Amino acid sequence: SGKPGQTTNENITLPNVRGRIPSLQASRLRTMMLEAYRDPSKILAHACSYDGLSSRLVEEAGFPMIFLAGYPCASSYGLPDTGYIAMAEMCDKIQEAVRQVSVPVMADADTGYGSPMNVKRTVQCFAEAGAAGIMVEDQTWPKRCGHTKGKAVVSRGEAFARAQAACDARNEGKDIFVLARTDSLILGWDEAMTRAKEFKRIGVDAVFVEALPDREAMSKCVKELDMPVFANIIEGGLTQNLSAKSLAELGFCAVAYPWTLVAAKLKSIRETLEALKKSMTEGAPPMILSYSEVCEGVGFNRYWDEEERYKYNERGLVNGAVTTSGTNGTNGH
Repeated sequence: SGKPGQTTNENITLPNVRGRIPSLQASRLRTMMLEAYRDPSKILAHACSYDGLSSRLVEEAGFPMIFLAGYPCASSYGLPDTGYIAMAEMCDKIQEAVRQVSVPVMADADTGYGSPMNVKRTVQCFAEAGAAGIMVEDQTWPKRCGHTKGKAVVSRGEAFARAQAACDARNEGKDIFVLARTDSLILGWDEAMTRAKEFKRIGVDAVFVEALPDREAMSKCVKELDMPVFANIIEGGLTQNLSAKSLAELGFCAVAYPWTLVAAKLKSIRETLEALKKSMTEGAPPMILSYSEVCEGVGFNRYWDEEERYKYNERGLVNGAVTTSGTNGTNGH
């Protein structure tokens, strides 16, 4: 490469590209998914996040990707996962996350927010917002968390049209990893497999059959579909809570944990508020983290380091060098 700030000609090869306009992060995500699909010792296990800070903490903890799932994102607005969140709000969440992390970001598009034409626009907008992947499902609107009561699915035709629109948006525009979700297990095994296999034929990158009950069903699903298959684990939910290692051995390419950070947030904030109320008649508020740890955690240290780069005096950028008077400073004296 040339010197910083100078123009250069670069030849870049991106593996596993599907869209007309390549995306580095979509390439990274698809490559990791395919590697995990082919290797039973690998799986993309990740805690689902809901904003910029939680996404950065997920990356700092060593997880390989970010998934802005509907349940935690809805919770960040103080709402249940019942179709309250709109496309523009999710695009805001995507932009919030991609500014904070370097790993690929996948985002939940629920049902795509309308007709197949809405699905197509949603995929385009998510990709332009910076998402490396998108999940679109076949529930009716308003959708429901897949492990709660009251959910229903659209017809096969509508479900297939959504998948086709999502793949067309990917193929015709900026590349993005397309995950097709079906909740049709409520109609029986054959219906779920019929839909998942048609999603595969249409050309999605991976399939997610929601609420598989146990190890036997999970293993059968992966073998029947013979493609990258996504899993999720909800503590106490409808799916048997297997380890990520066990899911990898069954053949899953990825597993999401959408409730974990939401539960942690609810528990920690409630406990902290009770401790704070108690301290009001007994002494100092509880020290949860040190002052410096909180400043570091929210990004002050990084900000202060960056701020130093832009200090000027009459001779130009200081950049930590000795200024005119032999001192460092923005005013040169």
